[in-house]
Amino acid sequence: MEDAKEKYYLAKWWEQADNGKLLCTLCPRYCTIGKNQAGFCYIRKNIDGKLYSIGYGRPTGFAIDPIEKKPLNHFLPGTEILSFGTAGCNLGCKFCQNWVTSKAKLDSTNSIYATPEEVVALARHYNTPSIAFTYNDPIIFGEYVIDISKIAKEEKIKNVMVTAGYIDKEARKDVFKYIDAANVDLKAFTETFYHKLTFSHLENILETLKWLKDETSVWIEITNLMIPGENDSPEETKKMINWILENLGDNVPIHFTAFHPDFKMKDKPRTPEKTLKNARKMAISMGIKYCYLGNIHDSEGHATFCPGCSKKLIGRDWHSVEFNLIKNGNCPDCGLKIDGVF
Repeated sequence: MEDAKEKYYLAKWWEQADNGKLLCTLCPRYCTIGKNQAGFCYIRKNIDGKLYSIGYGRPTGFAIDPIEKKPLNHFLPGTEILSFGTAGCNLGCKFCQNWVTSKAKLDSTNSIYATPEEVVALARHYNTPSIAFTYNDPIIFGEYVIDISKIAKEEKIKNVMVTAGYIDKEARKDVFKYIDAANVDLKAFTETFYHKLTFSHLENILETLKWLKDETSVWIEITNLMIPGENDSPEETKKMINWILENLGDNVPIHFTAFHPDFKMKDKPRTPEKTLKNARKMAISMGIKYCYLGNIHDSEGHATFCPGCSKKLIGRDWHSVEFNLIKNGNCPDCGLKIDGVF
């Protein structure tokens, strides 16, 4: 086990449990982990009575993506971002669109070794202005996120989290310390959905969103994957929009995204385009300034419009920016300040 201790990184956010097991306090799942066992996420493991992050320094691969793919439309639009994840996840979504890695154990996934310094050096090499912790949920490799994002910040490179927001109140202060932007997946707006289809709880995600908005400078955008018959009713969408307006404000962009059959929900049909377009229309009519559509080709649903004069400011074709008319963060016609980081 000495080799394992040298290979793996001693985890943060854990304590001894009364029953001789270890209590992981990184996320609200609060796994109690027996000797030589791993938590729900697969990559936090009890080795000889100490908790190790066996995913630290073990990405499953890197890619250079358009930042719009995260999706982030109001954070350095048109730029590229170095993206990576690890194995594992702390949610159990039956509809996971990236289950090949999120539901994989580290020993059954092709992974490479990369130090935090090497990850940042890779971003410099490819001249990407930002790094994305993505593909699986980066919450579970929070120690790795902290070390990379700290170095990146010192190198003037931005840091992006793509996450479901299922994290403990204390741990999030550490994990998000050097993060500049986040896309948070608000999967639905009922506890029934979260409990039945993700094995987590809605209130924890709402708390994370409020905390990010009220107590940090992190730029946030929200993704809602609309699954036919599960979370796509107009009534639920309206409740979610109302909550966003009341708790986060009208300037947080929302991305309504199409579901495709995958993992354990192959019996569900794809999301009709009409469902997404109706959701966008509702959000805008209720006062949301910026609303987008994902996983379908819709030039209007991809574009950024000025909420003041309705001028099309950023034209997009899927994830490609065709033009960007925003000048110093403002609409060139009416001068309105456009929310985001430009």
